Amino acid sequence: MKPIAGDHVSRRMFLAATAASGSAFLAARVPGLWGFSPAAQATAAPKPADAPFIEATITQLQQLMASGELSSHELTKAYLSRIKQLNPLLHAVIETNPQAIGISARRDAERKRGIVRGPLHGIPVIVKDNIATADRMETTAGSLALVGSRVPEDAPLVQRLRQAGAVILAKANLSEWANFRGFPPADFPFDTNFLNGWSARGGFTLDPYLLNFDPCGSSSGSAASAAANLCAVAVGTETDGSIVCPAGNQQIVGLKPTVGLISASGVIPIAHSQDSAGPMTRTVEDTAILLNVLAKPSFGGQQTPDYTQFLNPNALQGARIGIERRLFQPEFFALPEIVAVVDDAIAAIAAAGATIIDPVDTGDPFAWNEAEFTVLLFEFKHDIEAYLGTLGHTSISTLGDLIQFNIDHCEQEMKFFGQEIFELAETTGGDLSDPDYLAARALGLSLARTNGIDRVMSENNLDAVLSPSYGFGSSAPAVAGYPVMSVPVGFTADGKPAGVWLYAGFLQEANLIGIGYGIEQLLQARTQPQFEGSPPPEPPDAGICAAPAVAAKRVKTKADARRMMAAHHGRGHHVFPGR
Repeated sequence: MKPIAGDHVSRRMFLAATAASGSAFLAARVPGLWGFSPAAQATAAPKPADAPFIEATITQLQQLMASGELSSHELTKAYLSRIKQLNPLLHAVIETNPQAIGISARRDAERKRGIVRGPLHGIPVIVKDNIATADRMETTAGSLALVGSRVPEDAPLVQRLRQAGAVILAKANLSEWANFRGFPPADFPFDTNFLNGWSARGGFTLDPYLLNFDPCGSSSGSAASAAANLCAVAVGTETDGSIVCPAGNQQIVGLKPTVGLISASGVIPIAHSQDSAGPMTRTVEDTAILLNVLAKPSFGGQQTPDYTQFLNPNALQGARIGIERRLFQPEFFALPEIVAVVDDAIAAIAAAGATIIDPVDTGDPFAWNEAEFTVLLFEFKHDIEAYLGTLGHTSISTLGDLIQFNIDHCEQEMKFFGQEIFELAETTGGDLSDPDYLAARALGLSLARTNGIDRVMSENNLDAVLSPSYGFGSSAPAVAGYPVMSVPVGFTADGKPAGVWLYAGFLQEANLIGIGYGIEQLLQARTQPQFEGSPPPEPPDAGICAAPAVAAKRVKTKADARRMMAAHHGRGHHVFPGR
């Protein structure tokens, strides 16, 4: 079911409803902030391919810095220059770090004294704008509501990046509130896939490979930043699909690890049972290096390994990979042209020595989607208010405050879609002892984990399960809390990036990295983006702010919530929040 313009049951709506420079530079790009800038498009072009930092891996950049051919200061300035050149077109970055140049100079000074903290020393990293940085940048999830608020400290994952010597370069644009806010009207006359990657602060992120292809979300800016060489590596977050979907659609590697392996503290939440940050990089090797830094030293009763030891080019020989054939079907939003590329990749993987078990069945995402959405609504109400309670310099402390802010700033925040998900979450009270929440959580775990991934992995002695990018392959691992990884495998005839999504059981990141590396080395699919196609037109005003109901919440009671959920299910919606 390929979405078309004017089709209100689009991928974004389907994926958004059951389940989900400093100030001077930012000011300089405000004229193009709310839409696409034709002037920027006309002048933006890739840097020459022979620039030493273009497509360079972490290891290659370290070699350049160790030899004296490149400094962190020079590298940071080069990335900032590229952001200035390309961001008016891509809107991948919300703001750059005014302290980045100074930080890079300090890392260079340490290197001259013989201090190299590790592989990320002096490496510029972009993090998504829902990850707290206690510096001169904002942390807002793309929303105007949190502009000016202050976080108490760096998120632990940012602390780990800084301790490892990384330069926090910028904040990436995203689908505002990680696509967990609301919907366009049912009669919205626009392909709502192109609301992916939109935030009130950052505008519309575009896919650098094919400007009129869905960049997917919510980590669209992190993906575009890595894909277009605006940074060395990036960090995204995912609840269900929001790392792997933009990674798949933008020809990079994206890994959402087992929930809890990377601390979620200091990350603006949707739901603690499914949220995780993760690496978004141009190579599997860089993903392994970045995961080494981001992951806790131990988790789940195990010491965290050095993930680079699993970078085996021969990992496909003897690997057992199950094909979740259900998810290759259009009713699960798989695009036939991407499926064709993935099927060719599977044949190559088999020829390289992998054992392919086709099909396997980890379950029907429609069987648990309502339960997933219920869990996310309860946890969002609970978790977002806990997060807001940590902030200073803001009057926003409750979900109700966010809802009212959006009403008061409707023309800026709700020009294209509403806040029905916020309102649904508000009705739950965030009570995690509620029988409805507990039943929904138990059902999801039973279907997606115990009788889904765990069963299939055990029965078939699998190392991983494979599905095509842009489908529903993120759903089972999301509900189970298990890792999922996107790896590029090629392009469709009309230029769409295609990838495979690999997932496995609890703390099986090593298997995914090994198999992903084998696929990467076999296919060598990644190429630099060429910015083909033209940006779609800016969507029309959805008319939400003109409606009388905008002055008050549409969802006031649990009965209202049930009616709205039933209405959205009846229209074919499914929430993969974060997309």
